[in-house]
Amino acid sequence: MTGTISSLTRRGFVGGSAALGLSTVARAQAPAVKVGLIVPLSGLYARPGAVMRMGAELGVADVNAAGGIKALGGAKLELVALDCGDTVEKAKNAAQRMVAQETDLVAATGAYLSSFTLAVSEVTERAALPLLTLSYSDLLTDRGFRYIFQTAATAAAQSALGLPELMKLAEAASGKRPRTVAIAMDNTGTSVATAKALKEKLFPQLDLKLVMDEVWTPPLSDATPLIQKVRSTRPDLFLFMPNAVADAKLGLEKMNEFGLGQGRVPTISFSITIAEPDMLQSVSPDVVQGIMTIVANWGVKGQERLIADVKAKYGEPWATQNIVSTYGDMWLIKDALEKAGRADRAAVADALRTGDFGPSRYYPGGRLQFDEKGRRIGAGVVIVQWQKGVPVAVFPDDLALAPPFWPKR
Repeated sequence: MTGTISSLTRRGFVGGSAALGLSTVARAQAPAVKVGLIVPLSGLYARPGAVMRMGAELGVADVNAAGGIKALGGAKLELVALDCGDTVEKAKNAAQRMVAQETDLVAATGAYLSSFTLAVSEVTERAALPLLTLSYSDLLTDRGFRYIFQTAATAAAQSALGLPELMKLAEAASGKRPRTVAIAMDNTGTSVATAKALKEKLFPQLDLKLVMDEVWTPPLSDATPLIQKVRSTRPDLFLFMPNAVADAKLGLEKMNEFGLGQGRVPTISFSITIAEPDMLQSVSPDVVQGIMTIVANWGVKGQERLIADVKAKYGEPWATQNIVSTYGDMWLIKDALEKAGRADRAAVADALRTGDFGPSRYYPGGRLQFDEKGRRIGAGVVIVQWQKGVPVAVFPDDLALAPPFWPKR
């Protein structure tokens, strides 16, 4: 009898072990879940696209290292990167290839410029593919689309959140409020949306008189006419809004040449372009000292590990919004998959629409939750300032890495 019991026990143990082994193998072989990244990897905007790819790669690696998608048996994320080029037409074509060739994508993120994202999202909407974006244009989420999710504050919201803070800073530092303002901007979607909000609402509210309003089509061939007008109007604030690093360099170099740099005309921007590491390749730190920009995201207090990882793996000196937001997107998609319980784009989209994913760890302000338009509820901004050769977060106070200062004229 003992032998029989022992034999049965032994067979049971072996059978149980085999079942456990098969379960472990099944978990280990859970099919990867594909996530798309559609960004410019060639042409004029290749640099920011490459940085977004860095953020996505780090995010996927960290999600997978933390156990993958637990609701899907530990399935790993797999990144599929696509080049959307440097024109709207190229972006649209890339999106069409993406939805035709990568039919098992559950979500995607991109596409850097709002102009590109407007085109890409027309395609992803028809394919019912959830698209996360840090692009700013209000138009992106004003079209009644159900499959676009804007993690950044819109251009209008960023203006309303950031510019009054800069006015307070100017008045506190100099004892007087700025009264005149000049604009020089490219004609991309983000710049157009930002300028519209400024001119129609913010300038009247803040009693700012617009004394110059100039627009160019990227790439900027010669900044001389623009900066000559800045010199002749001598505004209290110069709002300089390029979305290509080459354009930003040309403008700032010309300002320095004309004796307007180093804070002689307080210069503000509304994108990360002016705070990209590439700026220092041809512009010295003293030229950009004090320049501020209002952005949707940045490497801030509490993200020291991510900033260190970016430096160690890619040699990036700091973490721009392109890295931080795209890194966060991978975790957001992971959380949506956990909520959905299956690798299905419709289920992921529904999870994003209805989910409250808690405090927005990798996006400033509010909670990680979207409204009926697909806009992130409570999305905030970060004000970044060049200080001693590094653009650091100076607002909001709870995320700032340094206090701000107002350039002395």
